[in-house]
Amino acid sequence: MLFSDDAIAGLADGSITLTFRRWKKPQARTGGRYRVRGLLLEATDVRTVHVDEITDTEARRAGADSAAAAIARLGPGLAPNESVWRVELRCIGEDDRIVRRVVTELDADQRAAIQARLDRMDRSGAWTTRTLRLIATYPGVVSTTLARQLGFDRPAFKLNVRKLKDLGLTESLEIGYRLSPLGKAFLGLDDERD
Repeated sequence: MLFSDDAIAGLADGSITLTFRRWKKPQARTGGRYRVRGLLLEATDVRTVHVDEITDTEARRAGADSAAAAIARLGPGLAPNESVWRVELRCIGEDDRIVRRVVTELDADQRAAIQARLDRMDRSGAWTTRTLRLIATYPGVVSTTLARQLGFDRPAFKLNVRKLKDLGLTESLEIGYRLSPLGKAFLGLDDERD
């Protein structure tokens, strides 16, 4: 889910607990967790409502001054009886990937748990360690170049890197990627390579 810059503080402090969306099909589910700009949010209720059911109280929970302002955010051309998605949210805390990726030391159990996850990912072909080592060697290099070096097309490569990011092993840069402190610890690299 995307949120405007001014909504992030409200999501973090709990003053924004609701959003309305004009989706053709649901992009969130009750109980689903979503990483949004450094936060981990949980959708506690996802359902459709008619536009005319949006109240001023609910609009304020969505960070708007009034129901009219919340409806205006949804864009032009909404009929009063048109359905929109209503998503209740709660902030669980900081994005769990950020919490994981700052770890700089691993004990044997932690290392084994990460390796087990990587081994499961490698069942359809070994790529995890090769990808981590490539990113360690070429931080900040555009994904197209890295993908080509591994023989992947760019979308498949980016999907794989996202899996590594979910484990906390990599971080996205404006261009390319780098290993996180956790990724460096896992590979036995020190921070001097930066």
